[in-house]
Parts: sequence; structure tokens; C-alpha cells
Amino acid sequence: MSEASRHRTRFVGLAIGLLFVLMAGRGGYLALSDAPSSSAARPMTAALQQRADIVDRNGELLATSVVSWSLWANPSLIWDGADVAGQLVRVLPDLNEADLAARLSDPKRKFVWVKRGLTPRQRAQIAALGLEGLDFREEARRAYPRGVLAGQVLGYTNVDGQGIAGVELAQEAALQGGAAPVRLTLDIGAQAALEAELATAAMDYDMKGGAAILMDTRTGAIRGMASWPPFDPNRASDTPADDPSRTNRAISAVYELGSIFKPLTIAAALDVGAIKPEDRFQVGQPLLIQGRRISDTHWFAREANAWKILSESSNIGTVQVNYALGAQRQQQFLELAGLTRRAPVGLPGSAAPLVPRRLDEVTAATVSYGHGISVTPMAFLLAFSALGNDGLMVAPVLVEDEAAPTAEPVRLFSKETAHLVTEMMRQTVVGGTARRAEVPGYRVAGKTGTAEKPVPGGYAKDRNVSSFAAVFPADSPQYALIVTLDEPKAIEDGSMTAAVNAAPVAGRIIERVAPLLEVDPRFEDLRPASTPPQTLSQNRSEL
Repeated sequence: MSEASRHRTRFVGLAIGLLFVLMAGRGGYLALSDAPSSSAARPMTAALQQRADIVDRNGELLATSVVSWSLWANPSLIWDGADVAGQLVRVLPDLNEADLAARLSDPKRKFVWVKRGLTPRQRAQIAALGLEGLDFREEARRAYPRGVLAGQVLGYTNVDGQGIAGVELAQEAALQGGAAPVRLTLDIGAQAALEAELATAAMDYDMKGGAAILMDTRTGAIRGMASWPPFDPNRASDTPADDPSRTNRAISAVYELGSIFKPLTIAAALDVGAIKPEDRFQVGQPLLIQGRRISDTHWFAREANAWKILSESSNIGTVQVNYALGAQRQQQFLELAGLTRRAPVGLPGSAAPLVPRRLDEVTAATVSYGHGISVTPMAFLLAFSALGNDGLMVAPVLVEDEAAPTAEPVRLFSKETAHLVTEMMRQTVVGGTARRAEVPGYRVAGKTGTAEKPVPGGYAKDRNVSSFAAVFPADSPQYALIVTLDEPKAIEDGSMTAAVNAAPVAGRIIERVAPLLEVDPRFEDLRPASTPPQTLSQNRSEL
């Protein structure tokens, strides 16, 4: 071999060796670099964007965006996809190894996602593996610093940062790329109180579910909206689609709410002059309507006026009041009060009511005391809150300073009727079925409701929905509250009625939220000494 040939051979060998060094270096760079390796392999996505924060009415942070890392791969640069998949699964055990191996073994693919939303520790562990064809991408991930607080209300986003539930979906346009935070009407202190007392009720009564809503009667501002079981939006991807915690029972579940309908029936009849407050009705014997027997839970008198009918929660008396109102005017009232349509709450998932096709003699009677019609707690509270706002029903508001114009209030009752029925409900708390909801100083006016749950062929005797609806302070109402407990179990003497579960839960909520919302207490109308004190749970939640 000539000297020139030997030089050419050494040159070719050196070039080949240098090429292997460059390839090895390139592989190491691909494994550890924070930037995509080439324009051909780079995922076609927009620049990192910060989604606007969500805050409560006082600016307390409820949702924000934080930086996270996601792992992607270029299969065309991976020599052994099965080996890479096996090593990755040891760091990320939730991955499907067989599926990942198949995707990483396709040399025609330039880009596949491996895992979105890595923790810093996971990123460091993967980088330390030194695997070829992998890269990291910086992304914005949604975080909810208060965990389950207002979880169903806030909703959550998908991995691409798009809202798919709750406020995150309803306010998508304002949140996407927005600089200013979306400010809700929720008060974080009131929200925490509602959730804490629902959690306590769950422990006390072993209930299936529950909801509570607190609303400003004059402006419609929602100060608290809670649903139990609680939902953590930080763990949305880990929560099964059919998990009951995903349901916002305040707006997405419909119930026959029972006797909390009675104040509305009496107010409607009073307002059109169908009855007078002191008119007396026979309540000593059950009614028989088309073969259906309507009776009361307890005997209390042979005859009673509207005051006594309400304070003793008489089905017999309410049906006779509704006779005077008439089915046609009853139907008109239900439609005017929004109880025949979805509540306009500004959140996805507001459920439609279940209403009778027509109000015949039987359905008109049962609807008057809250059976045979199923509505959401939110829809009911909107109508009920008119009793605390001089007879005007205002639209609910969940976002402060929202650009959309607020709907005009709807007059359900005259000012005089609203005040009169509120006085009746005050007497129901002071000396009637709702005594355990009384809170010294805050003049609670409200009504209990216990409804057997409908089942095929009738109603379940051992499954109830217990509710309490109230306005306070009774002499100048500022807030309306509803508490609904789904299938609470019996306590004390075996009772499952709202008087022994929903009413005391509502009382504890009012006791906590009234000072937070700067409601002035007044103590000149303390409850009578004969009224039993409300029993405070020994299992108070720390929420």
C-alpha cells in the first residue's frame, strides 16, 4: 500500500470515529436538553401562556397557574423502544408499558407525548437515565391551592389548559390569556363554613350527599355554594368520571324538597287574596283525594290558621290553602318563580326540574307541600329568597363585575306578603318545627322539609331528603340559606326529619357566617327558655 493510500485510510477511520462521537454527543443532548432537539421534532404548540387567576370577592387566591414539565419522545431517534419504555415505567409506574413500547418503537413518528405534568423529582429521575430520543417541555399547569374548597364550583382544566368544568369552563374566554383575575362573589370564610358543616353532617348522619348555598337576598351574590362529598380539582384526572364527588349537588341534582315549599304556597295564596292570614282550616282529619290519603305527621288541632299551618308544617292545611289558590294560579306562580326551568346560575350543569305534565287535583295538592316536583336547591333558593327581599326575586351572581347585564328582578309577592310570611317563618323557628335552627342574636326565619325519596311504585320509608331554608335576620333579611341532606341516617329517637338534622346544621352555619359577613346581632328577642338548646356536634370538621 502506498503512503498516500495509508493516509487516506487513516483519514477515513478518523472521520468515522468522529462521526460516532458526534452521534453519541447528540444522543446525550437529546436525553437531557430542556429544549426540543430540532424544528422537525419540535411539537407544534403556542408559546407558554399564563391562564388568569380565580379569586374570591376579597382577592383570596382560589386557582392559579404554575410551571410544570412534560415529557415527550422522538421515536425516530430511539434504538430500542421496549427498553426505553421499561426504564420509564420504573419512574412513572402509572404508564402502560406495552402501549408506550409500541408508540416508541415506530420509527416513522417524530413526536409522542409520554407524560404531562411531571413533578420536579420525576423530571430529575428521568434525566438521570440518559435515554435517547427524550425531551422535556415547560408548560403551565392549573393549581388549586386550597384543595377541595369550592372544588365543584371552580371546576378544572384539561392537560392543554382548557376549562372543562365549573368556573374554569364558564369563564373560559376571560381566563384564557387574561391579565386580570376573575373575581367571584364567593366569600372564602363563608364557603369554608358551609363545607365544614356539611362534612360534620356527613359524620353525624352518615348521609349519601348534601348541598348548602348562601346568597345575598338583595343582590343575588352567591357567598357560598358547597356540595358533599368534596372534590379536589388538583386530582381531577385521578377521580373516576362516575365518582359522586364530581357532582355539584347544589345545581346539578334535583330533589323533592318537601315542606320548605309550604311558605311559597301560603305566600302565593295570600298575595292574590285567595286566603287571609286568620282564615281557619279544618286540619283534624286526613284528606282523601282521588283515593290518595294526605295526612300530617302529628295531630295538633282540629282547625288552624295559616300561621299555625306553617309552624306545625301541616300537609292537610297547606293543601286546603292551595285549594283556595287554585291549580291554574299555582301553575302560573311556579312558572313565574322559575321552578319549571333550569336555574340561571352561570355554571355548566344546572339541572332541569322534574315537574308534572299537568296539575290535576292530586299533583296540585302534593306539589303544594313539595312532593311530585323535583328541583335543584339553587332553583328553590332563588324563589325562596324573594321572601327576604320585599317579594323580589333577583338573578344569582357568581362573578363580580361581570360584563353581561344583570336580569331585572321578578316580583313574586308584594312587600307586605313577603314580610308577613317571613314573620310566620320566624315563629316556626321560635316555637315550631325549626327550633333547632335558632341562633341567638340573628333572628332566623325558616322552614324545615322532610321528603321521602321516590322509588318505583311509591316512596321509600327509610330514605329521606331533609332540607332547611331560611332568611336572616328576620326583621331585615340580608341572606338566604338552604341546606339539603341526601339520605341522612336516623339519630336520637330514630328520627330522620329535618328538624333534627338539616335545621341544626343550618343553625351552625348561620352562627359561623353571620359574624364573618358583618351581620349585626341583636339580643332582645332571645328564644324562650323552654326551647331546647341546639346540640353542637363533637365531630366538628377542621375545614
